[in-house]
Amino acid sequence: MAEQNAPYRILLYYKFVNVIDHEALASEHLAFCKKLGIKGRILIAPEGINGTLSGTVEQTDAYMKMMSQMPLFKDMVYKIDESEGHAFKKLFVRPKKELVTFRLEEDVNPNQLTGVHLKPKDFYEKLQQEDVIVLDGRNHYEYDIGHFRGAIRPEVETTREFPEWIRNNLEQYKDKPILTYCTGGIRCEKLSGFLINEGFKEVYQLDGGIVTYGKDEEVKGRLFDGKCYVFDERISVPINRTEEDVIVGKCYHCGKAEDRYINCANDLCHLKHICCEACEEEHNSFCSTECEEKTMSRLEA
Repeated sequence: MAEQNAPYRILLYYKFVNVIDHEALASEHLAFCKKLGIKGRILIAPEGINGTLSGTVEQTDAYMKMMSQMPLFKDMVYKIDESEGHAFKKLFVRPKKELVTFRLEEDVNPNQLTGVHLKPKDFYEKLQQEDVIVLDGRNHYEYDIGHFRGAIRPEVETTREFPEWIRNNLEQYKDKPILTYCTGGIRCEKLSGFLINEGFKEVYQLDGGIVTYGKDEEVKGRLFDGKCYVFDERISVPINRTEEDVIVGKCYHCGKAEDRYINCANDLCHLKHICCEACEEEHNSFCSTECEEKTMSRLEA
């Protein structure tokens, strides 16, 4: 393992595996995580576990050691980032019906059906082929701040909208090679299987997701423009480590190139939008004049 320079680490991980009593495991897991002092968001479902957490080097080492002693998770793979502090304010460990909420009529088991997993170098080479269709497996606001060059922007706000959107928009590509990708890989495990069930003949997925692609020393994040949206206090992380890196996001207010997200200050709105620092100050962190006026009215009432 490379020398650790920062005092904290961020772990990103998942595993699809049959969990007999996921609610009981979630309760036990919460108690253990509280005892360790780690923070983050961990989902446990009958189909497995998905988590992102932060803690000191000692805390994360203890967490991974504990998980390696559990037969269900002993071979789980972790994506590890160094950090100067916690990436989360709180700890959530929740039982869920699904790790990836597709709500399919016939569920997809990634241990039985997925697309072909491609390592970063192989994915990079496939990206440059003329006949491939590149599908972003994330939500539209994640795409807007950064994506692979030439990727299709998904017009969805939540993962559960993907099946219908695919059926309505991608039917003409069933005979084309499809490259799918997402942040850490978990959404593509089900997305690629769904595509195969829908009749797409040649489906691939980026093994380990965008974050793994950005760490590859040979590829160095090439052909990924902008930043990768992450679900913690960092909001986004750089991926392309070459001179080819560009900003693809645009300020919601002025249209200036920008790659930072904020939430609308109206508690009843909280629209997640890209916003430059100047416009954040000018608009008092609101997404619109209407939201600002409504908030002021409530405060004055």
